[in-house]
Amino acid sequence: MKIFFLGDIVGRTGRLAVTKNLKDILEKEKIDFVIVNGENAADQGVGITEEISKDLFKSGVDVITTGNHVWDQKETINFIEKEARLLRPENLSNSSPGKGFGIYNSKNGYKVGVLNLMGNVFIKKCENVFEVAKIFNQKYKLKDDYDFLVVDFHGEATSEKMAMGHFFDGKATLVVGTHTHVPTNDIRILINGTAYQTDAGMCGDYDSVVGMNKVNSLNKFLKKESTKHFPAEGNATLSGLIVECNKSNGLAIKAEKFIYGGELSK
Repeated sequence: MKIFFLGDIVGRTGRLAVTKNLKDILEKEKIDFVIVNGENAADQGVGITEEISKDLFKSGVDVITTGNHVWDQKETINFIEKEARLLRPENLSNSSPGKGFGIYNSKNGYKVGVLNLMGNVFIKKCENVFEVAKIFNQKYKLKDDYDFLVVDFHGEATSEKMAMGHFFDGKATLVVGTHTHVPTNDIRILINGTAYQTDAGMCGDYDSVVGMNKVNSLNKFLKKESTKHFPAEGNATLSGLIVECNKSNGLAIKAEKFIYGGELSK
């Protein structure tokens, strides 16, 4: 059993790199289940739309997770209510549309739980993420409710992400961070068998500032004339990881980085 996770898709460049290449990658790597974070997939680099979601599903994506930009395209508020494969953070307000957790069938017949969480440090305010995670672990159990569990922790602080990894160690197949758009070199299997990476990186143009046009971003830092952030449009790199899973206990056997195309593959 192989699970493929891709980090935040940024803008049109990142999105097209996914939809163009994913099917070939899945066949080559013999992938059984695919999760991508799509919260920056719209042309503007923030939010996601119904059309984009459908294009990603058509290309082979099984579940789309999000984060603090989930509502930046207003149509998502309605679409997410009818599309169970599009998640928003579980620890948003209970009155928020959609849901933050689902159980899905993999291509080879296993049940995969996907939990979308968002951090509390240096990011949009939401419910206490560790309290929500604690309640989740009291309600659901690996191998009882699902065969495998992937947790997308959308957060800014590395310490908060690492703490969540240890919190789920032995209870999840994979805990992976998103949001900062830079892949970290700490992919490993934790002591109790959970695969972990602090941030999966992004699917976008790395000749940029976290996926946004570098000249405009520099002008902002230098207090020069600039416009609203917009995505860079050069060759995109697909960044993520592949986890080989133990079918008997739902934990990780092997976890390795995935880098394809663009600046980072050179």
